[in-house]
Amino acid sequence: MSASVSMPLGGVQVGSFDSYEQAQAAVDYLADQKFPVENVTIIGSDLRQVERVTGRLTWGRVLAAGAAGGAWWGLFVGLLLGIFAVDGSAWIGSLLTGLLIGLLFGMLFAAIGYSASRGRRDFTSTSTVVAGRYDVMCNPARAEEARAHLARFSLRG
Repeated sequence: MSASVSMPLGGVQVGSFDSYEQAQAAVDYLADQKFPVENVTIIGSDLRQVERVTGRLTWGRVLAAGAAGGAWWGLFVGLLLGIFAVDGSAWIGSLLTGLLIGLLFGMLFAAIGYSASRGRRDFTSTSTVVAGRYDVMCNPARAEEARAHLARFSLRG
């Protein structure tokens, strides 16, 4: 069945919730009631991006993060090269060489990237997209049954 112009994407609204966890719990309740949840869609509306500043970005933090990332890549390359080592000391040598080169290149590339920003973003942050409302939508043929189940769900909690 394809959506028509008059029917919104996902069907008709059978519930609206303030958080995704509440909408997810409602759909889980429908599944527990043996409702065919393949007829249900959760749609987030009123989207906004939330960026939480986690700290100040300094040269020390930039170089440390670059060194850590480069060290992991160097360790990986060293392990791959260690496969071709003829004895144990050559294996350890390739591992340590890869680790050291990766550490140095990681610091170098992090320093280049940070200096190219010229201080326009001297902080670290994490970003998420959140919705102001989460609507549970359902195929119109099953909407009344879903509403009845969700009415019992809302009385539970």
